[in-house]
Amino acid sequence: MPEVARSIEISRPPSAVWRLLSTADGLREWLSPEVEIDLRVGGAYRMPGGDGETWISGVVLELVPEGRLVLSWLEEGSGWVHPGRLLVTLEPIAGGTRVSLVHDGFAGIGKDEWQETLEAYERGADKHQVLERLAAAVGGVV
Repeated sequence: MPEVARSIEISRPPSAVWRLLSTADGLREWLSPEVEIDLRVGGAYRMPGGDGETWISGVVLELVPEGRLVLSWLEEGSGWVHPGRLLVTLEPIAGGTRVSLVHDGFAGIGKDEWQETLEAYERGADKHQVLERLAAAVGGVV
């Protein structure tokens, strides 16, 4: 399945990282200061995209304490028929936590140019440095 994946090692335990994934205020610190989210399975969210023009919306699909946050991911007004997914996974490692961020489901968004969307997300993952912002907010990279 085509996906955009990044990971980072943070020198803090999963419990410390989870605090920034499990509350709206925590997500505002590193993901987007404008995110509005109901952090429960089935809860809705909305926030501006990294370009500052596109709006992203969806629902919480999965919430596993100190393990994983999964969101549906839809670019409003961009021709997507179906949402993709955003998965943020925490894995305990010696000295901290490995955090993985994966965007997937591009082939199923219902847009003929989905491969161009995948390529744009690949570029955006490097440009927007989302995991580095999470590491800074939680207090350290291994």
